[in-house]
Amino acid sequence: MQRDRDSLAVSRVIGDVLDPFTRSVPLRVTYNSREVTNGCEFKPSAVAEQPRVEVGGSDFRSTYTLVMVDPDAPSPSDPTLREYLHWLITDIPATTEAATYGQEIVCYESPRPQLGIHRYVFVLFRQLPGRQAVDAPGWRQNFNTRDFAELYNLGSPVAAVYFNCQRESGTGGRRM
Repeated sequence: MQRDRDSLAVSRVIGDVLDPFTRSVPLRVTYNSREVTNGCEFKPSAVAEQPRVEVGGSDFRSTYTLVMVDPDAPSPSDPTLREYLHWLITDIPATTEAATYGQEIVCYESPRPQLGIHRYVFVLFRQLPGRQAVDAPGWRQNFNTRDFAELYNLGSPVAAVYFNCQRESGTGGRRM
């Protein structure tokens, strides 16, 4: 899906979080029946509860890992905690819902941006058969999706989607 990749590049998700990749598996993320599309906006109150995440794919033997990060923590103009890990689930079977069927390694932490407009990125990786167990990182701040994928031999992402979020009373554009 060229348009998805273009919006990931324009928003600098490709660059800040990911290297270029080709989407090959459907990924659907919804908060209270509202689907996440690249660049859409949510307020923190709308994303307080973990979303429903549906993973597609036609190979029923495949399993996936989902990572959710904030590359703009603590603020887009000074992202010293980039990437902040909000959620990590492994062993998600194809054609299922992640939170119901996967193994939650790091529990969902709802977005609570204080300064500026933050991007929240969901990244899906296909796991290799017989791969090693994933350990929870010791902390959430300064997580690195690329390093994580390399450490666990996950390869390139198979899907990604992001949304923007700012504090409830926030207005205005992104500050870079």
